[in-house]
Amino acid sequence: MSVTINDVAKLSGVSKRTVSRVINRSGAVGEATRERVLQIIKEVGFSPDKQARGLASSRSYLLGLIYDNPDALYIDQVQRGALSVCSELGYELVVHPSYSKSAEFIDDCLSFISRSKLDGVIILPPVSENKELAAAIRDAGCPYVRLASVDLDDADNIVVSDERAAMKEMASYLVELGHKDIGFISGPQVYRSSIERLAGFLAELQVCNVQLPPHRIVEGKNSYESGIECAMSLLSTESRPTAIVANNDEMAAGVLRVANNLNIKVPQELSVAGFDDNILASRIIPSLTTIRRPVQNMACLAVQKLINKSQSTQSERVKLDEVITPYLVKRESTNRCAK
Repeated sequence: MSVTINDVAKLSGVSKRTVSRVINRSGAVGEATRERVLQIIKEVGFSPDKQARGLASSRSYLLGLIYDNPDALYIDQVQRGALSVCSELGYELVVHPSYSKSAEFIDDCLSFISRSKLDGVIILPPVSENKELAAAIRDAGCPYVRLASVDLDDADNIVVSDERAAMKEMASYLVELGHKDIGFISGPQVYRSSIERLAGFLAELQVCNVQLPPHRIVEGKNSYESGIECAMSLLSTESRPTAIVANNDEMAAGVLRVANNLNIKVPQELSVAGFDDNILASRIIPSLTTIRRPVQNMACLAVQKLINKSQSTQSERVKLDEVITPYLVKRESTNRCAK
C-alpha cells in the first residue's frame, strides 16, 4: 500500500497543508517543523504524485531551460545543478536548445513554453541578455529567471555572476607573477559577459600600471577552433606576449594546442589562463589556471527562485538576492615571468 500525504501529516503531527508547504519549499513553515516532516517523508519513502499535484494546483511541475550556447560542458553543469533541486522538490526539467539569430527565435521560445505548459523557465547566457525575449516571456505570464554577468532585471528574475570582479583577480595575479606583456582573447563583444570580463581585466591592469595595447587583444568566438586562430595571431610574431588570458577554457585549450605546435613551453615561456573551470581544465596537460564560475550553484539558485515565485502568497516567499562570485583557481599553466 502506497504512502499518502495524509499519512505523512498524521505521522508528523501536522496538517496536510503544512506537509504540502514543506514539499513545495514554502517559507511559511518553521525550521523545526520542516525538518520533522522531511524526516518522516524520508523514513516512509513518500513520493508526491506529480500528476495529482498538478491537477490540484493547476501547475505542471515542469521547468524549462532555454539556451543557445556551443559549450556542452557548461550546459551539462547547469543541468546538474538544476536537476539536483528539481528532483528534491518533485519537478522535472525540460531542455530547449534555440538559435538566437533566427527570425523566429522569440516565437519559437514562446511556443516551447506554451506547448510544454511550463511553470517557469531558466534562460542561459547569451540568450539571457536578450531583453526582447525576457519581455515576451513576461507578457506571456510565464515566470522566468535569467543567468547573467550583470544585473539586467529585478532581483527575483535574475542570478548574477560578478565576472568583472573575477577578471580583476586574474589580472592582479598575472601582474604579481611579473607579466607585463599580456595577450587577451575576448569573447564576442556583442555579449555582455565578454564585455564585463575584458573590462574587469583592463581596469585592474590600469590600477597596476600595466598597458594592454590594442594589438594584444583579439576577439574569438568562445570555441576551441577560434582559440587556435587567435593564439596563432598572438604567438606567430617575433615579439610575443609572456601570458595569454582567454575568455573561456575552450579558447584557452586552443592556446595550449598552438603553443605545443610552436614548441613554446607552458608555463616556462608562456602562461595561459581561461575562464569557467569546466571539467577539462583540471585534466589537460598542463592543468589550466582559470576562473571558477560556480555554474551548478547558479542553476540551483535559479530553480529555487522559480519555485519561490509559485508560492501562493508574497509572505510565504523567501528572499533570494545572492550574487554568485567566481574566483581564481591556480594550476600548472601559469608561472612567474621568465623575462
